[in-house]
Amino acid sequence: MSKEVLEAAATLIGCTIGAGILGIPYVVAKAGFLTGILDIIVLGILIMILNLCTGEIVLRTQEEHQLTGYIGKYLGNTARRIMAFSMIFSIYGAMLAYLIKEGDFLQMLFGGSPFMNSIIFFSIMSLLIYLGLDIIERSEMWIVLLVMLMVGAIIFLTFPHIKTANLTGFNVQSIFIPYGVVLFAFLGNVAIPEMREELKKNRRALKKAIMIGSLVPLIVYVFFALCVVGVTGTATAESAIESLGKFISRSAANFTAFFAVLAMSTAFLALGLALKEMYIFDYKKDRIMAWFLACFVPLLLFLFIKNFINVLAITGAVAGGITGILLILTHMKARKHGDRKPEYAIKLNFLIYLILMLIFTFGIIYQILSEMGLIKI
Repeated sequence: MSKEVLEAAATLIGCTIGAGILGIPYVVAKAGFLTGILDIIVLGILIMILNLCTGEIVLRTQEEHQLTGYIGKYLGNTARRIMAFSMIFSIYGAMLAYLIKEGDFLQMLFGGSPFMNSIIFFSIMSLLIYLGLDIIERSEMWIVLLVMLMVGAIIFLTFPHIKTANLTGFNVQSIFIPYGVVLFAFLGNVAIPEMREELKKNRRALKKAIMIGSLVPLIVYVFFALCVVGVTGTATAESAIESLGKFISRSAANFTAFFAVLAMSTAFLALGLALKEMYIFDYKKDRIMAWFLACFVPLLLFLFIKNFINVLAITGAVAGGITGILLILTHMKARKHGDRKPEYAIKLNFLIYLILMLIFTFGIIYQILSEMGLIKI
């Protein structure tokens, strides 16, 4: 396998694995281990299909765009604006999730108040985003390395302590409990246009890179949930690392928390810089206003919202659902109106398109009703 394919796959992995992984064990334990694992596998496969569709869209299009550009080209300006809203909603949700959890992890390492820790973290990160450090803008490999080190350490430390009694439980009525969090954890298709450029000399390899980049998070999430829930069972907390502190040595938990802080800090910077640049280049805001919008909207949300799992769930279900529906419609249109022959094509019939869109639509409705308290989970 070529270096270029691995680097392109790493780009997708780096954009996919983030804060969502920390919430997976909690929702898996809450739904029942087997129910949660089924969710991860099914949604992982659906997202891989969606990622492959996205790859085909970019290969069927002569011009280079980001996802909003491709959707605008095939579905029009209204769809482009909806997609832009979805992307901004997703980035703000991720930044809010990082703000919430960094305070808890810093408390594990240094003590103090989680709220004040988050404010200190925000102050440092917002200053770095204002300065616009170029080294952070291309940090995919660092993110992948740090997250893989964290996950690898957790699997290594917990595997000997797994209790098989914790790895049971299936309830079909709980099948949608993990939906939003798991979908959030799989969101990474914004990386696919960049992958096309990384493979511009070998675009036939894009399909392989997308499959690798989609399967690695799926496998990582299954093993991560297995190890954490296998050790903590029904005592699994909203953040996996906090749960493990009660079952493995404190030093080991602090070790994994340290890597989590580094990985989430890097991701927060990358998202903040990307959002700032989007406001500058796409919405013609001056640099101060762009920085303010990129950083202080998540801070304002943080002052009122503290539930990590709810943030992941609503962001994943809404942003992921909207993006999924728009990309399916775009794929259908690009197959007929694309302006170049793609290096690969995914053969999907209307029934599969319909099933995918119904899943995404039902997920959005379910999560919103759940957040409103109209559905009890």
